[in-house]
Amino acid sequence: MTELSDVFEGFTGRDWQTGEEGTVRIAMVGLGWWTKEKAMPAVERSELCETTVLVSSDEERAMAVADQHETVVEGLTYEGFHDGKAREEYDAVYIATPNAVHLEYAATAAEFDKAILCEKPMEATVERAEELVEACESVPLMIAYRMHTEPAVRRARELVREGFIGDPVAIHGAMTQRLLEMNPDTDQWRLDPDLAGYGASVMDLGIYPLNTARFVLDRDPQSVGASMHSSHEAFADVADERASFRVDFPDGVSTVCTASQNAAQSSHLRITGTEGELELDPVFFPDEPRKLRVRRGDVDATLDFDQRSQMTEEFDYFADRVLSETEPHPDGEHGLVDMRALEAIYEAAESDATVSL
Repeated sequence: MTELSDVFEGFTGRDWQTGEEGTVRIAMVGLGWWTKEKAMPAVERSELCETTVLVSSDEERAMAVADQHETVVEGLTYEGFHDGKAREEYDAVYIATPNAVHLEYAATAAEFDKAILCEKPMEATVERAEELVEACESVPLMIAYRMHTEPAVRRARELVREGFIGDPVAIHGAMTQRLLEMNPDTDQWRLDPDLAGYGASVMDLGIYPLNTARFVLDRDPQSVGASMHSSHEAFADVADERASFRVDFPDGVSTVCTASQNAAQSSHLRITGTEGELELDPVFFPDEPRKLRVRRGDVDATLDFDQRSQMTEEFDYFADRVLSETEPHPDGEHGLVDMRALEAIYEAAESDATVSL
């Protein structure tokens, strides 16, 4: 069994890095606040990639943002992107559009033989996600689950693998935020089922504890149950202003999660085993300082560590895989497991029944 001191030593080390040198040039597809405030600054901090092309609905807007960044050489409309304009100026694309249009940009990028980093969830429905994976068979496709490169989550996974907490028994996870304080417009895509997919809270937030539980356990779900509630008028078109759901894994391990787009900001993941417990709190929001608490017997330690930018780690991992010509993970097939689980969670809430996967 791994000694606790061994895990804490080199806590933020990149155990995934191959050491390949070079620079991956990225086209950012979609210029919403997430791209401008999170993704682009993350790439500016990157060791292995740079932003060279911006793609937006408005060329003037794209060029205005481009003028603020030294490495960006071209601003395109979506039509220009599909037409292949400036295709020699980038090696890979990052897709951060509304969920329901990920497919069309991924398909075009694959046609141009570009590597793809696609935001989660990978599409709005299972059927469209399956089309996306099929369209990208010939190019590297990675789904942007940044928890997979978050040092605290990777160390928790290592402790579970090495038996530090004994056999896993249960996971409790939560992610909540006040969406309307972030964007008061009630006519936004996250509240539109045609663009967001099956719902608002589980699709956008609940996927974090769901996928991170999968990653930490290294197992895929077998069945789900769920309940949902919406009362605020802004959430009239979606079932899940707030939601709770259960995900059953092999060997009797259950994950219970809550998610809400209309609650105080909070995020945590607690992994309980037969011999001990791990707690990540906070964990899912990129700007909060992550902590890992480890408990077993007389040991009760909370580790504060030098924080890594979750987004920069994700982009550097993706670029490392492109440079080393190594298949990235999580890939499209991994993302499809989540899409099928998400569909089942909404079905379980509507039917008030357990749904098998």
